[in-house]
Order: sequence, then structure tokens, then C-alpha cells
Amino acid sequence: MQLDELDRSLLVLLLENPRGGLREHARTLGIARGTVASRFLRLQESGVITGFGPRVSPRAFGYSMLAFVHLDLTQGYLDSVVENLADIPEVVEAYTVTGGGDLLCHVVARNPEELEVVLQRMIAVPGVQRTSSQVALTQRIPFRVLPLVKNDKWSAGRSS
Repeated sequence: MQLDELDRSLLVLLLENPRGGLREHARTLGIARGTVASRFLRLQESGVITGFGPRVSPRAFGYSMLAFVHLDLTQGYLDSVVENLADIPEVVEAYTVTGGGDLLCHVVARNPEELEVVLQRMIAVPGVQRTSSQVALTQRIPFRVLPLVKNDKWSAGRSS
């Protein structure tokens, strides 16, 4: 999908003021509400906008520990391992990666003992050969995309 400056401006508004309505964003941009609505729908349908729900902190539910777990897998087991990991609620994200390990999982736990139980559940999944984990001490930069959208190099890196 080719993104233009109007798309960029709309994305900036949505990221800076996610609770603002399309009418408010149309007024800010100086364009018709229908134009904003059609752009918004196009950005959704093309996968540029991927969600609307609130971001909920696991800490609110007592999950104060965050760990990154690298998994080494037996070849051919990736899909079944991912299906099994999806059944472990404390595994909140998983990515296939290059380098050390085949899969990188973002895991939460309430305490070190619970983290050990989660790690044991992960290693028990058929196809998982070994795990290596790192506990995060402090999040220094939270997940963000607004700086990317505002980046001056944005237009040079657009995809078609």
C-alpha cells in the first residue's frame, strides 16, 4: 500500500490522540469527515492499523516479572511448538528469530518461582530442545511507533 502525507498526518493524530473521533481529526486536518473515514478504513484493511483496544499492563494483574526466553527447537516442530506455547497464558509474545535460538518469547510471571514453572512448561513442549532466559530489570523505552511515523526519512522508506 502506498502511503502519502495525508495518511501520515492521520496516523500521527491517531497515535497522539487515540480517543479523538474521526470528526475531530477531520477538523484538525482541514478535510471532510468522509475522507478521513475512507482513509481510516483503507489503513485498517491494508494492515497499517492493527488494533484498537487498550494496552493493558501485566503488572496490573501482579505479573511484575518480565523475561525473554530463547528456545532452540527440533527442526520441523516450529508450528506445533507455537500452538502449544499459545496455551501458556504467561507467554505474551513469540517471534521466530535469527542467531542464537529459533524462537524468542516474551514471558511474564508474578515471581521467580512462577517463572520457573512457566519455563518448565515451555521446555516440556514437544520439539523444544532447550531454553535460555533473561529477566528484564527495567523497561527503558516502551513499545512505540509514533517516532517512526514522524521520522523525516518516512517517505523514503514507504512500501508500495
